Amino acid sequence: MTPKITRFLAENTPATPCLIVDLDIIKEKYTALQNALPSARVHYAVKANPAHAILKQLHALGSYFDIASPGEMHLCLKAGIPAEKLSFGHTVKTAASIQEAHQHGVTLFAFDSLEELEKLAKHAPGCRVFCRLTVLNTGAQWPLSRKFGTSVEHAYTLLKHAQQLKLHPTGLSFHVGSQQTSTDAYRDAISQAAQLYFRLQKDGITLDFFNMGGGFPSHYTNPVPPITAFSESISRAMKEHFPQGNAPHILLEPGRYMVGDAGVVHSEITLASRRGGKATDPRWIYLDIGRFGGLAETEGEAIRYAFQTAYDNTTQSRSPCIIAGPTCDSMDVLYEKNPVALPDELTTGDKITILTTGAYVSTYCSTGFNGFAPLAEYYI
Repeated sequence: MTPKITRFLAENTPATPCLIVDLDIIKEKYTALQNALPSARVHYAVKANPAHAILKQLHALGSYFDIASPGEMHLCLKAGIPAEKLSFGHTVKTAASIQEAHQHGVTLFAFDSLEELEKLAKHAPGCRVFCRLTVLNTGAQWPLSRKFGTSVEHAYTLLKHAQQLKLHPTGLSFHVGSQQTSTDAYRDAISQAAQLYFRLQKDGITLDFFNMGGGFPSHYTNPVPPITAFSESISRAMKEHFPQGNAPHILLEPGRYMVGDAGVVHSEITLASRRGGKATDPRWIYLDIGRFGGLAETEGEAIRYAFQTAYDNTTQSRSPCIIAGPTCDSMDVLYEKNPVALPDELTTGDKITILTTGAYVSTYCSTGFNGFAPLAEYYI
């Protein structure tokens, strides 16, 4: 938790649950990524956190933006971001969504199937298109390899067909999985893309870019490689496959990396209990935020958040705790298979801070399930 957030909590004592995001951290992350890969063009993944303050700040820093819906497009336009800085990276779009984005000036669209390509030709004629490849997600805590992407062989056929449909085949994309901890994942994916690039070039199609998606990690409970380790792996792979220096441009779509470390959720313990009444019974800690209030990425205990309490520096003992949310739903349990060691002093009414929650929390908390209002948000 940054000093800026600590000061905000002390001076304002906001009601819980709430999300507080330090915008200075986002600026630091953007600058670090640009310094690590200065030739790359950053397209911030709006889905990670579409807050107006974040969009305006990244726009001022020079970022482009990856959108997944007309709703995200309008958020960007409202923040003063021109349509030419947007790419529609979702490969499954309604015809109306394609048409609306095209009418507003978006010209770059993703696809991974013949049917989607034909929709683009009909509803965004003459647009630039890039094809998403399926690649391994080994090393990712939140894999993304099943729902999107196509094979290298099929991508070859589709990109050639794009020309016949009077579209402009412009690039290839891939995503190595969110919260990726293996730098080799990018190297292997670049190898696949490079082979397809040269095959298409022989047929007279020279692609402009490789969109390497996101995947760069935030810091949760385990150490992760620094951004320079990923940039070095990417740079080595590009030099290996394009030794003459004629490589396609690099596009990146960071979301979690850009905003995850910048935010914390301030929460209250609504109940601390050993429900069976025995000292050997598991200790349950219920929070006023859970899986249905923004912490959806605890599904399968995939993303392991770190917790901070007022007793961390004084406690003499900790015990494993099952962490659960406030709703009347038995699935609203965050960590049960791998309990979290928390101070034994914690009790009902105590405040607890959940770290690294700047990404994918505010966007998952919008349903108001069980009548619990979405958490408040503060951008400082």
